[in-house]
Amino acid sequence: MGRGAAGGARRSRRGSAAAGGTRRARGRNAGGTPAGAKAGSPGPGAIDLGAQSGRWAAFQERHRLSCEEAARLLLDAYEYRGLVKHTGGCHCGAVRFEVWASADLHVFNCNCSICTKKQNRHFIVPASRFKLLKGADNLTTYTFNTHRAQHTFCKTCGVQSFYTPRSNPDGYGIAPHCLDDGTVQTIITEDINGKEWEKAVREHKTIRDMSKP
Repeated sequence: MGRGAAGGARRSRRGSAAAGGTRRARGRNAGGTPAGAKAGSPGPGAIDLGAQSGRWAAFQERHRLSCEEAARLLLDAYEYRGLVKHTGGCHCGAVRFEVWASADLHVFNCNCSICTKKQNRHFIVPASRFKLLKGADNLTTYTFNTHRAQHTFCKTCGVQSFYTPRSNPDGYGIAPHCLDDGTVQTIITEDINGKEWEKAVREHKTIRDMSKP
């Protein structure tokens, strides 16, 4: 998120100080607003906080936040309403992550060849709600067939705690059994026929949307 830049009109150094005159920049009024623009209106990317400007400034100062940091807190609070922050990782602890999702998880149980082999039960989240905290250099990836699914797992202990599903390449599939205790309330499991993957995904009404913010 960009920070709004306040641009003031430049004063001309030319002209006599005794005359007391300053020349206006061509095409701008005395306040530095482009000619024809409504005075006081926020420019592109600027935020007009109106009566909340004092509260906003006090909030930033009290918590020592930049404008970007304060805006991120506000957006996260709005976009993550009803969600909780889960943490988890692999067995050895080399890979750790956090993910925002409901406390009531909708988990897929796929019977395709690889999901059956590794018991890959998972719930799907948008990429924006997942953050790898550590272990990026300790991950390796296995792909096969279409190579769209990215089966990432820890190089040390071999545990796959998350991966990129073929059905949702713009999101992540998270293993609920790799989450830390204390944030999951309920788990609903839905079987999906991965042996007929194309048909199953085509007929499923919501799976594609689960990785959309």
